[in-house]
Amino acid sequence: MHGFSAPRLQRLHGFMQQTVTPGGYLGAVTLVMRDGEVVDYRAYGHRDLARHAPMQKDSIFRIYSMTKTVASVAVLILLEEGRIGLNDPVARYLPEFATMQVATGTAKAPTLRPATGPITIRQLLTHTAGFPAGLPGDDAAAMLATRSDPQAATDLRDFVQRLGRAPLAADPGARFGYDGAGLEVLARLVEVVGGMPFEAFLQQRILDPLQMRDTGFSVPAAQRHRVVDITTMGERGQLVLDDGPSATQPGARLRPYASAAGGLYSTAADYARFCQMLLDSGSLGDVSILGRKTVELMMTNQLLLDPPVTQFSDAEGFGLGGYVVIDAARRGQLGSPGQFGWSGAASTSYTIDRHERLIAIVMLQHLPRSDIDNDLPRISRPFYNLVYQALVP
Repeated sequence: MHGFSAPRLQRLHGFMQQTVTPGGYLGAVTLVMRDGEVVDYRAYGHRDLARHAPMQKDSIFRIYSMTKTVASVAVLILLEEGRIGLNDPVARYLPEFATMQVATGTAKAPTLRPATGPITIRQLLTHTAGFPAGLPGDDAAAMLATRSDPQAATDLRDFVQRLGRAPLAADPGARFGYDGAGLEVLARLVEVVGGMPFEAFLQQRILDPLQMRDTGFSVPAAQRHRVVDITTMGERGQLVLDDGPSATQPGARLRPYASAAGGLYSTAADYARFCQMLLDSGSLGDVSILGRKTVELMMTNQLLLDPPVTQFSDAEGFGLGGYVVIDAARRGQLGSPGQFGWSGAASTSYTIDRHERLIAIVMLQHLPRSDIDNDLPRISRPFYNLVYQALVP
C-alpha cells in the first residue's frame, strides 16, 4: 500500500466514522496519496442537514481559503514568464497603491502617516503587506476601511480601487497578518498583467490543464445537487444551516467577483490533482504548470521576520500560498520539516509532504464558531496524526 499499514489505516477510518455520528459533523471525504497513487479515498456520513443523502466521494465543497494556493500559482506563472518579480512594488502594475498610509491610534481617534515603504508582490503572497487582520492595534485601520468598503465591490477592479483608498494597519513587511485583501489584489494583478479576467486565467492556465473539471467559482446547475450543505452550530447546540448566500444557494458564486481569497468550489479528487502537480515539482503527467525551482521557492519559508513565523503557530512559517513547517517538534503533531499546506474556513484542509511523497486532504463543510463552548471539535490535527501514524518503513 505504498508504505502504509492497512491495519493502522483502520484507526483513521474509525475516527472518521465516529466524527460523523449523530451530534457530530454531517459528513466528510478524505483522500490520501503516496508516490502518485491513491492509498485511501473514502466518503463518510451525509452531505445534507437532514442526513438523508449519503456523502459521495465526488461531493463538491466550498474550499474557501484553499483557493489562495491556487491563486498563488497563477501569480507564479507570471513570475516564470518574466512579467513580474517578487520584490516588485505592486504599484508598478496597480497605481492605486502608489501612496499608502498607515493608520495608528484608536478607532475613535485615528491618525495617519505615510507607510515606510511600498507593498511588494512577495508581501501580498505572504500576508505581510500590512492590511488590517484583526490583530491588536488594527482597530483604526479597520474602521477607516469600512468607509471604502472593499467587500462591497462588484469586480476586482472595483475592489482594488476601494482598498487603495483605505490605510494600512502596519508598514509593509513589518508583520504577518492573515487577511484576504492581499489575494484579491493579486487576482487583479493577474488580470492586468495576464491580459484576461482572473477566472479565465485560472481556467486556461491551471484548472483545464490539470483536468480539475469540478473546480470553479460556481457550480453548473445540473451538478448543484452534489454541493454539501454548510453548517454552523446553532444557539440550541444543534447543527443548523449557515445563513449566508452559499447555504441558501449552494453552487452560486460566493462573491460578485472571482475571489482569490476564498471563492472556489472543488472536490477532494480535483484538489488532489492540484496537490500532486505541486508534489511532482510543478508537473502532472505531461502537463507542466510550474518549474521545479519555482515550486521549491513556493514551499520555502518567505517570512523575513524575527521570529519568521505566522500568527497561528510558532512552528510554522509561510511560503507562497501556504504554511511551511519549520519546527516539527515544536508543532506537536506528526509530520515533516518543510511540510506545506493550508485550510479553508469551512473545515477543509490539505497537506503536501515532499519528504514522505505524501498528500492528505480532508473535506468537511462546517463553519466553526469561536464565541461558544459547545461547537464541534476541530479534527485536522488528529486526522493528520492518524494519516502519519499509518506510515511504515
